[in-house]
Amino acid sequence: MSDANPGTAFDLIIRAAKAVLPDGIGPAEVGIRDGRIIEVATGGDELGGAASASSEAIEIGADQVLLPGLVDSHVHVNDPGRAEWEGFSSATRAAAAGGVTTIVDMPLNSLPPTVNVKALETKREVAAPKAFVDVGFWGGAIPGNTADLRPLHEEGVYGFKCFLEDSGVEEFPPLAPDEMQTDMAEIASFDGMLIVHAEDHEVMTQAPKNSGPKFADFLATRPREAENVAIARVIDAARATGARAHILHLSSADSLGQIAAAKAEGIKLTVETCPHYLVFSAEEIPDGATTHKCCPPIREESNREALWQGLIDGTIDCIVSDHSPSTAELKLLDTGDFGAAWGGISSLQLGLSLVWTEAAKRGIELAEVVRWMSAAPAAVARVADKGAIVAGNDADFAVFAADEEWTVHATDLYHRNQISAYDSRTVRGRVTQTLLRGVPVDFETPAGRLLRAH
Repeated sequence: MSDANPGTAFDLIIRAAKAVLPDGIGPAEVGIRDGRIIEVATGGDELGGAASASSEAIEIGADQVLLPGLVDSHVHVNDPGRAEWEGFSSATRAAAAGGVTTIVDMPLNSLPPTVNVKALETKREVAAPKAFVDVGFWGGAIPGNTADLRPLHEEGVYGFKCFLEDSGVEEFPPLAPDEMQTDMAEIASFDGMLIVHAEDHEVMTQAPKNSGPKFADFLATRPREAENVAIARVIDAARATGARAHILHLSSADSLGQIAAAKAEGIKLTVETCPHYLVFSAEEIPDGATTHKCCPPIREESNREALWQGLIDGTIDCIVSDHSPSTAELKLLDTGDFGAAWGGISSLQLGLSLVWTEAAKRGIELAEVVRWMSAAPAAVARVADKGAIVAGNDADFAVFAADEEWTVHATDLYHRNQISAYDSRTVRGRVTQTLLRGVPVDFETPAGRLLRAH
């Protein structure tokens, strides 16, 4: 169908034999003006508007698919303060190379952490001249900053992140459960959202301690029960306060039942998982392979398959990267000590290919994968005008050769530290071009904008 607008002139027309649209994959013509989608004609219809003398056209053949630009709402850029781990220039180039046109940056691992308005302003000043894609920001909820939450919200953060267990950096301490509920009540008062790293401190103190190279020993230090208990605490607090709550990087499939029950009850709960939990299983991770360390950890094959089912049935809302890079030195690749190595997996550039490779094996359609990685995270974070090829949205696109197979080489990635759990892995589907507001990303001139919520 076409929302015809006779007389409309377009700066750019994209004609695609296959496009991922809200109702599935089909041919489309997309009319763009001033960086926004003005009209979408589908089903063989033609645009109602007109090309001007200066209009450009992009033709996408049947061997590639036009996608909405992906939205990754879980990215640790670490800039300023730990820019040797990652920075806005390298991170947003990597995003663009992977078809991601919008990221939302996490509040920790940068110095200062984004826990007050002054720190947010500092981060924006650093990001503005370096962004190759659009960038929004999360605020942080830590002990003692409840009074900073509303001002951060008014300055346009998309919500607030907290930990219930040690974050790994001393400047971003965890909340106790009663502090989490206090902050949730404050956040509910302005219809914000609390996003939670859900591992319970009390359970963790009772778990084994590990400082060695065996992955099985490391896995025992971050038991499923820590996630399950923490998620129950989040659900209880969301029920008590009426706040919107979001579970970050779900690893334990044991929690799917309580999550589904909470959603059925009407609690405002959303959930994400990440490519590494959908690609890897604990059984295949070699001892000493600290490239694969993340928290919560990668679990067993049966758990991985249950997470896929959670996506299929809608219990899990979206897939985002949790791109959490560090220097090679912090990964302790020489000793392979899981207990002491930095926890985090870098996949910002690779997410779509990784997830599509695994989804295709399970008979899942590309349109569903794209929804999990574009419209769904945009909806969860309330990032406006992103995540779907519809009139009124920003003209952000990725062009995807869905059947092309290629092998990941860490040294070819834009990530600042070119170490990867996915090195030498063969994947299916390659992003061949990314457009931001109708303009191809050239990886030389930053054209991303800083986003504000509401």
